[in-house]
Amino acid sequence: MKVNYDEMKNRLADIIITRSFQYRDDPPFTLASGRTSNYYFNCKPTTLDPEGMNLIGSVIFEMLRDTDITATGGLTLGADPIANAVAVISFQEGRPIKSFIVRKDAKGHGMKSRIEGNVKTGETVAILDDVITTGGSTIEAIESAEEAGLRVDRVIALIDREEGGRENIKKYVDRVDAVFTRTDIMERYRKG
Repeated sequence: MKVNYDEMKNRLADIIITRSFQYRDDPPFTLASGRTSNYYFNCKPTTLDPEGMNLIGSVIFEMLRDTDITATGGLTLGADPIANAVAVISFQEGRPIKSFIVRKDAKGHGMKSRIEGNVKTGETVAILDDVITTGGSTIEAIESAEEAGLRVDRVIALIDREEGGRENIKKYVDRVDAVFTRTDIMERYRKG
């Protein structure tokens, strides 16, 4: 029995709220950017969970099914389980999309590349990220992929915190999508 896209997305939102989202009025959370916020997303408990990975892979694959994307990846560690989930689901669906990793630093030996995976110059790829706040890690991944000769068609984030990151990323790539925005998650969280 095939589960539909909306059901998968709703279940994924529930898992994110249960495992990966926290809200509190005081004291606020300190983010990697140094900013403070009343809400916090740690997507690893969802992206590294079997059900979460399956849902993420399925939802993002549906977003890419009818595109010419041949691979997805992004800056390690946030993008790794997401890209791998898309790769597995895409293979099962008969339309394989490879995964790749963008290292934080180039290896000091061998090919000294920041990109790991079976991708080649000229391929059309999507950059993935678990959470977009300022867009800095996503932009770093875009730049590294382009330096490796990949053509970045779009960015897909699991969560867009709606704090200017999307606008910053759009200076580098025209299409930036999110599975969920902060607003989506907050509305669902408040409904309880």
